Parts: sequence; structure tokens; C-alpha cells
Amino acid sequence: MKTAIRYFTKSKKGNTKKLADAVSEALGIEALDVARDLDEKVDRLFLINAMYAANIDREVKEFLIRNKENISEVVNMNTAASGASTWKAVKKVTDELGVNLSEKEFHCAASWIFINKGLPADDDLKRAGEFAASLV
Repeated sequence: MKTAIRYFTKSKKGNTKKLADAVSEALGIEALDVARDLDEKVDRLFLINAMYAANIDREVKEFLIRNKENISEVVNMNTAASGASTWKAVKKVTDELGVNLSEKEFHCAASWIFINKGLPADDDLKRAGEFAASLV
């Protein structure tokens, strides 16, 4: 099964990047920014993102649009200080594109300013890696 990892973050804290690195380590696959398109068809894409202004970022949407022909299934993984999941926002885009989105998702809290200080914690990152590994 061909698997890829893409992530998007604009945070200086790097919470989403930490999640991407944990998945990368667990799967032995390099996690790349969504600025890097897929160079071949993948069976499973781990899409690691975060909530920005109550939605996913435009760059995540544009990545999915550009790469829709190379994605069999997306697995959504995300962090958010608000506690909100990005699954529904990703689902809206994947449905429009005819791309399958897994019902399984990993979501954890993240720090932002004074909210959720210290999150995601090491245990969250470990669980993210275990989650991803359980799907490949």
C-alpha cells in the first residue's frame, strides 16, 4: 500500500509539524508540506492540518484540488486550540472532489497563546503515531 504524509501549518509553535513528525517517525515516511504535490498515486494520504478561523486553510484545499487524481483515500489528522476538529471541513472538500475520506480521524488539543499550554504532549504524539501505524 502506497502511503504519503502531507501537513500544513502557519503557526510559529509548530504543533501541527510535531504531529506530522510523530507520524513520519511511526511510519518511516517523510512528512512533507502541502506545497509539495504528490508525484504518484497513493492509496492513503495522511493529511495533517489545523483549524484556522473556523476552517481549514486555503493551501490545504488547493493541495487537495491539485492532487485529487493521485489520492485514493485521505486520513484526516489535526490539532486545534479550540478543540474543534477539521474533519467536517476536509469532508466538504473531498466530497466536492470525489475523494474518499476515512471515517477514522486523529485529533488532539494544541497550545495557542495561553490556551492548552504544553499541548500536544508527548503522549498525544505517541498516540498519533500509533493511530497512523494502525491504518497501514
